[in-house]
Amino acid sequence: MLERFHVPNDKAIFIKPDEIFKVVKNIFTKLGMEESQADQASDVLTYADKRGIDSHGVSNMLRAYVKGFNEGNMNINPKWKIIKDFGAVATMDGDNGLGCAIAPFGMKEAIKRAKKYGVGSVNVVNSAHFGAAAYYANMAVEENMIGLATTGGGVGVVPTFGQEKLIGLNPIAVGAPAKNNPPFIFDASMSSVAGNKIELAKRLNVAVMPGWIADKNGIPVMEEIQIPDYENPNDKPAILPLGGTREIGSHKGYGLSLISEILGGALGNNGMGPFRRNHTTHHFTVYNIDAFGDLEEFTSDLDEYLSELKSSQPALGFDRVMYAGLPEHEEEIERQEHGIPYHPEVVDWFKSITNELEIEFNY
Repeated sequence: MLERFHVPNDKAIFIKPDEIFKVVKNIFTKLGMEESQADQASDVLTYADKRGIDSHGVSNMLRAYVKGFNEGNMNINPKWKIIKDFGAVATMDGDNGLGCAIAPFGMKEAIKRAKKYGVGSVNVVNSAHFGAAAYYANMAVEENMIGLATTGGGVGVVPTFGQEKLIGLNPIAVGAPAKNNPPFIFDASMSSVAGNKIELAKRLNVAVMPGWIADKNGIPVMEEIQIPDYENPNDKPAILPLGGTREIGSHKGYGLSLISEILGGALGNNGMGPFRRNHTTHHFTVYNIDAFGDLEEFTSDLDEYLSELKSSQPALGFDRVMYAGLPEHEEEIERQEHGIPYHPEVVDWFKSITNELEIEFNY
């Protein structure tokens, strides 16, 4: 998470992960969610906040989920089921449930099949937002496997040289276990910036960076600007593909976004981009390292490489070299000890919703 998106310590209200987990779970169950699914969804959200993925944690997503349930846009107690079974591969129907509650079952199914076949791959169709993609990659890592997760996120990105929002934010996450170092866990949207960071920027009143958004004509905005005011989510500024402009690689982000659409939407027979049907599709693939070679050798090799990256000479003006998963690991240690920093506006929302639902919340 870039420093500009962190809540300043002098404004932040710190809440321990276990405490926020309990409150979130109580909110879900009070709304009518079955306990095991409430437990799962709360774990996904708390995981993001613990690791500093604030754009996909409690701050941004919980109120959207509550709104979705209250408006009848999601099934609060879905009955997911496997609708196609083909050995190492399966397709699951999420019954329009909250992705955070349903998608973990899809990754568990992929892990189970990878243990049997060497590779397991599952698509979850007819689902909703599944939170931070890293959570699912990490599920495979915890089983000493390599995990890949991707999903179609909204349709808020313009194609390279385009001005219409035709592409999802489409995060791709990959996780791999190491021997002694924190595991490699890459998680990034294939847009120049995660869509939820636009909401964070508004809340914190900070400017967006050059190359993040396009103007109304699709031209990349190459200077820091405050986000224009908007009330209708459809009027949110269009986000550029990863890379920002063609000269610095937006065509690569554009292409990777389409790969995500193909693996999820097309492969799940759910349509792509603005033509998606039946809500959202998530794609999970798990690689059983022992099926390809020796797990011990794999983790040793990865560990050797990660250690070399960490100890390599940083560029002038920088303190050190990192890799995906390392700063999140360190942030988790910090937040477990001192608590998760929440913006007062977020805490005010919690006070309101817990008061409405008659849930204890003493902050």
